[in-house]
Amino acid sequence: MSKTGGELRILSRSHKQLRTFKSIIAAAVVFSIGLTGCGTPTPSGSSTTTPNKLVIGATLEPANMDPFHNTAASIPQVLLYNVYETLVKLDSDGQLRGLLARSWDVSPNRKEYTFFLDPAAKFASGAPIDANAVVANITRMQDDPRLTETLRQQLEVVDSAVVVDATHVRIELKRPSMMWLYEMSSTLGMIVDPTVTDITTQSAGSGPYVVKAHRKGQSVILEKNEAYWDTPARFDEVTFRYYDDPNAMNASMLTGDLDIISNLQAPDALPQFSDTQRFTVTKGTTNGEIVLGLNHHNEALAKLEVRQALTKAIDKNALLDTVWNGQGTVIGSMSVPTDPWYEDLSHVNSYDPEGAKALLKAAGYETGLKLRFRVPVVPYALKSAQFVASQLRDIGVETVVEELEFSRWIPEVLTNGDYDMTIVAHVEARDLGKFADENYYWHYGAPEFVRLYNDADQAESAQSVVFMRDAARFLADDAAAIWLFVLPSLIVTKANVIGVPENMTSLSFDLTSVTSR
Repeated sequence: MSKTGGELRILSRSHKQLRTFKSIIAAAVVFSIGLTGCGTPTPSGSSTTTPNKLVIGATLEPANMDPFHNTAASIPQVLLYNVYETLVKLDSDGQLRGLLARSWDVSPNRKEYTFFLDPAAKFASGAPIDANAVVANITRMQDDPRLTETLRQQLEVVDSAVVVDATHVRIELKRPSMMWLYEMSSTLGMIVDPTVTDITTQSAGSGPYVVKAHRKGQSVILEKNEAYWDTPARFDEVTFRYYDDPNAMNASMLTGDLDIISNLQAPDALPQFSDTQRFTVTKGTTNGEIVLGLNHHNEALAKLEVRQALTKAIDKNALLDTVWNGQGTVIGSMSVPTDPWYEDLSHVNSYDPEGAKALLKAAGYETGLKLRFRVPVVPYALKSAQFVASQLRDIGVETVVEELEFSRWIPEVLTNGDYDMTIVAHVEARDLGKFADENYYWHYGAPEFVRLYNDADQAESAQSVVFMRDAARFLADDAAAIWLFVLPSLIVTKANVIGVPENMTSLSFDLTSVTSR
């Protein structure tokens, strides 16, 4: 999300919950990020000595360059895969592939992972990325009292990490976990140079770029890692420049000052970039589920019939057309098209206002149901809330819509649970398990769902996908929340910029494939 709203993850009533939600939103903004640039990239292979630069505009500035003590998704947006690499990487299709590890083996009991490191891999300092460096990273996080709660929870499944030899490292889990390897493709798996003590002031990765400067309030500048061990960076310098106003970003793109808009915050602006001689628009999907969250501590919302009625009252296709110019995917559970277990559940509790009225009557709320609808000040949330409030009014449900700046929304809604309904984008990959935590801001945690989710996480690969699909269906049938749509990836580039990933499946704005012609 943006500085005005979009930088959270969701934690519950504790410091832990605040951290988690910071990530969610921060991440959500990552999907509303507009990348802006100043200057046309020099085509690859050009004989000119002019530095080959790319400028990217974004809507949420990182507070610092330390992803281990700050859950803001704007940090891995810049650093993940570009500056810091992982053993495994999530590609644009949502598939895991090797990065620092050329391959890996899994033991028959699925608790032991042996990674075979690429012997050529090295940090920007020139130090090798060997098994000692990998073990040192895991040990550092396990011993770090300031590690974010999100990373601490992800790391909890790890029992030990040991050096087999220089290029082989073995990590043993306390129990099988299919999700763990996916998490290792994100912030949890970033391998940091063990010789660097302060990553907020020093670039300590192994990626094709290093951090050159962080100009607070303006930009983050990356420069080419001249000693990169794999395919060299395509640009000498990349600048992430931060904007509060997406319209200003669009205007800069139109005047030629920008190289990329990473994701349009206003999809109705797409026609402005229809000139294919000047611009290329890449459409894909993201991990950003727009969730109409329901507080299960509310007596009415704790009733299944009421939750089903509210879901049936909303015409999601009409909402998508109204709110996001028809761009995106209508969904019915906490899963997106790039998840291995995704299936279209938008038909569950589908639009049926008369059926909604009947359910409310059966639940004892034929009249008089009034809900506090507190939403953050971001375009998709505000527009969606207005649409939803109108449709709920049609079935006799009154909502009091309150717009909150994130500085209030985080502590009041996310931390203290002071709301009945809210809307926010959840952008972390494969975040279905958030519903298994009854302390999370939804206060859900149905025992049957917890069982289904845990069984899925611990099952063998093929069976795990089937079980995870069952868990997603349970959420849909139980109307644990109201899922509206998945944010699309709408990337606008200058016509000579190519290689931008179609789908944003991770928190990274991955520069490794981006080049110019």
